[in-house]
Amino acid sequence: MTVTSTRLSPDWPCQVKAPGSYDWERSAAKWLRELVPARYASYPAFLRHPVLLARHAQIQVEHEIRVARTALQTARADLPRLGLHEGVIEHTVKLYAAEVMQLQHIARSVRAVTRALVESGR
Repeated sequence: MTVTSTRLSPDWPCQVKAPGSYDWERSAAKWLRELVPARYASYPAFLRHPVLLARHAQIQVEHEIRVARTALQTARADLPRLGLHEGVIEHTVKLYAAEVMQLQHIARSVRAVTRALVESGR
């Protein structure tokens, strides 16, 4: 096992052990599998090569960010037509805004884990 010089950033997920520590890659793969649909998480190539799983998780999270941003940007125009009250709409707007922020944090975490996986494979 190669010990990397990757420093843990504030974006490093707490579910993943520090790079270079015992079994850290397994903890990274477990965390990454939680970010992708179950059918992808069980693909043999993703199980054998965590960096492929990390790549797919990054794409998945980026897509979720786009979806949440679209939902946020269109909520005030679309939700009244569905008969929702203003209070529900405002709550939903706040929910989408918080989700975008959370997904952006997850995206940074995935990038940090991906970098560490790439470095450990060198």
